[in-house]
Amino acid sequence: MATEQDIQALVEKMTEERDKLLAQIEALSEGEAMNAPADAEGEAQWSPKQQTCHLAEMETAYRAWVAKALVEENPDVTTVRGEQVEIPLEQAHEYTVGKLVGQLRAQREKTLRMIEGLKPSDYDRTASQPMFGTLTVLQWLRSYYRHDRMHQAQIAGRESTFKPNFVTGSEPDQRRVRLR
Repeated sequence: MATEQDIQALVEKMTEERDKLLAQIEALSEGEAMNAPADAEGEAQWSPKQQTCHLAEMETAYRAWVAKALVEENPDVTTVRGEQVEIPLEQAHEYTVGKLVGQLRAQREKTLRMIEGLKPSDYDRTASQPMFGTLTVLQWLRSYYRHDRMHQAQIAGRESTFKPNFVTGSEPDQRRVRLR
């Protein structure tokens, strides 16, 4: 069972990594935030604006997976989708960096409110998904800050030190193709 220290460390890490990511994005000009590396693949091929929208979408997905784990015994969350975000990835370049950052902040506030309502025993509940296998609620929530860290590296144009542990051993190609 998660201890108060585990929960506090989780929230601190989620806040710390998100703050770093937001500062990084806010430091970009509108033009820089629309540039994407020409030779990148997968999520790294997206512009910082597109990555920002992707992070907002994934925030809702992880939250929906956790919510499902709280009400069912080890549910398969393959088809569980999060709420629709105001600005989806496909519309990222139509909005300012400030608006996109605002969307990310709002989604994280919802996640932190959800965490406030969890009991220590809730963190041991599980949910399964084919790409990641079976994870506890605590592991799903830790995915948030690891995902932020991965995109910080991509936006900075460097290889991420975090590599998701996919069940298949390699990353499945389930991402949207390059959007312009």
